[in-house]
Amino acid sequence: MLWAYWCVLVAALLPLAIVSFAKSGGGDNHHPRDDVDRLSGVHRRAYAAHFNAYENFPFFAAAVIIAVTQGATPSAVNTLASVYLALRILHAALYIGDQATLRSLTFLAGFLVNIAIFVLPVFK
Repeated sequence: MLWAYWCVLVAALLPLAIVSFAKSGGGDNHHPRDDVDRLSGVHRRAYAAHFNAYENFPFFAAAVIIAVTQGATPSAVNTLASVYLALRILHAALYIGDQATLRSLTFLAGFLVNIAIFVLPVFK
């Protein structure tokens, strides 16, 4: 199985890891979505980062699947998927650390890498 597929799995699980940190800020698991109003600072930013990770996952998963099924070079897909995953982890850390400008630049870089994955088959 391609390394890029493992990156998809990690990207799918990343939001769960981020929200686990967010929820460590306290709350009632009977109504977990209501707790966001009680979170503050780093935990509230982690909660927002968790949603951002979910929002960006479908494009990444689709890009990897499309690139592989349309004949992109596996090593290129693997490399770009690894870069994308590293950028998403960095994005979450910057989000939680309240580094807005760097976070936005990291988001942009990840988005561009995702587009690159998507269009790889054009260059085969």
